Amino acid sequence: MSDTITTPIPASLAVEATGAKPRTLSLNMGPQHPSTHGVLRLELELDGENIVKCQPDIGYLHTGIEKEFEVKNYQQGVTLTDRIDYLAPLSNNLCYCLAVEKLLGLEIPPLAQWTRVMLTELTRLNSHLVWLGTHAIDIGAMSVFLYCFREREDILRIFEMYSGQRMMTSYIRIGGLALEPPRGWQQRVRTFIDAFPSKVDEYEELLTNNSIWMGRTRGVGYMSLEDMLDLGVTGPMLRAAGLKWDCRKSQPYSSYDKFDFEIPTQSESDVYARYQVRIEEMRQSARIVKQALEGMPGGRWTADAPHVVLPDREKMKTQMEALIYHFKIVTEGFRVPAGEVYQAIESPRGEVGYYVVSDGTTQPYRVHVRGPSFANLGAIPRMVEGTLIADVIAAIGSMDFVLGDSDR
Repeated sequence: MSDTITTPIPASLAVEATGAKPRTLSLNMGPQHPSTHGVLRLELELDGENIVKCQPDIGYLHTGIEKEFEVKNYQQGVTLTDRIDYLAPLSNNLCYCLAVEKLLGLEIPPLAQWTRVMLTELTRLNSHLVWLGTHAIDIGAMSVFLYCFREREDILRIFEMYSGQRMMTSYIRIGGLALEPPRGWQQRVRTFIDAFPSKVDEYEELLTNNSIWMGRTRGVGYMSLEDMLDLGVTGPMLRAAGLKWDCRKSQPYSSYDKFDFEIPTQSESDVYARYQVRIEEMRQSARIVKQALEGMPGGRWTADAPHVVLPDREKMKTQMEALIYHFKIVTEGFRVPAGEVYQAIESPRGEVGYYVVSDGTTQPYRVHVRGPSFANLGAIPRMVEGTLIADVIAAIGSMDFVLGDSDR
């Protein structure tokens, strides 16, 4: 009996030796697959366990939202923005409203601006918690999913307190906020935000130094910074590759320049680095929420623009001018000066931008959304080609895309 150990010859080398045609397997991963996070289809070409080629296929969730904007008046369009990135509806509310407010030349009062910042940072926490829970369960960490959704429930209750809705709140409106901040919001937000950093510590205790987690994420899904810039990748993926770019710092909006926070970065550009960036982003978002809570200014929650903002109900019932404005805004909407504008903000997934064109009527001529998920999805082939099929789930999970953000 020989002591010689024989190593199996890879299929690709065997093909070169024999001159035979390569034998690969075509495999559809999705769209009905829990780990594709929605309805994404990946057309994979496999050589054994190795991915030779990957082609993402989107469009299974297409809703025609961008075209729908053209038959809604400007304020009605806010409800459409909720449904684009359904894990960050308030972020899309804000970006769209900022774009239209630019065209209108509206000045938003400090109370509304700070409340917008606080709620969009709670939205970032909400989105990152869903990402961490589902990403962990994809890789096999069941407990983290339950922990994350425990905190997410508290955030959704805050949204419900403000707007009456848990997810599609439409709370940020053109001209300010839909409703006055509710009584008792300070105590509810304070209770949550004081306890939240300790919850992040729990997530890290479960994952950060876990040998299985590190084995499944370190060195997996690598992509160079140059490739990301070529493809227009933004958000935590870009910051995990070492580029300190965040619209909240580079192009401040809605009073973000008045808040003290850091932009976390890593340099490894793998699944583990993206996890580290988002964990630290949660800590920074909690820091922003606490500053907003402690420094919230008083005053109006809507702009002084009676031709755009609905009057108080009491005034509507007692003043003829207010009744006329109410009737015209509700039945016709308001006219927006002709022009075009582009507004970008930092959503949980990266840079989201709204390009709004007005022809001077009460309905937009065109609204185009630059969704970060759409741009980021283009990076999948470069991330997974040449790797093992087992690493695809970890790689695409680290991207944190939302298909509604792509299929508009």
